[in-house]
Amino acid sequence: MSRQNNPAHQRRTMVASTVGTVMEWYDFNLYGLASALVFGPLFFGASSTGATLASFATFAVGFAARPIGGVIFGHIGDRIGRKYVLLITMLMMGLATALVGALPTHATIGVWAPILLIVLRIAQGIAVGGEFAGATLLTVENAPPGRRGLYGAIPAMG
Repeated sequence: MSRQNNPAHQRRTMVASTVGTVMEWYDFNLYGLASALVFGPLFFGASSTGATLASFATFAVGFAARPIGGVIFGHIGDRIGRKYVLLITMLMMGLATALVGALPTHATIGVWAPILLIVLRIAQGIAVGGEFAGATLLTVENAPPGRRGLYGAIPAMG
């Protein structure tokens, strides 16, 4: 029995893809909570309302970068394999998230704080776009023939 036809392998692939997707979206959406509560004054300076709006705009930048990640990492996944792409995107997301946590504030480095924050949000968006597309495809490619739709939907539920 090949690995693709092995039910245990199919379930492991689905679970691993779902767990990876949950972790990526947790990191990605954790920023949304932080942007509402603390990132405005830390990275955008004086005006409370303006800083909060700018912080929400950086949240939107991450969403705008997702399709770019899907295209880039979809192409790479077709060439070198989806498993490696999932590893790369998860590492990319973890590194970008850790660096957001380590960024100096606006009071420390001035205008560079929001610029670096935007760059890291773009990196997070690219990572989550590549991971989600790759995880879904990997799950569908390893699903039993009559259950591809179900297996493809499960990572999206994470």
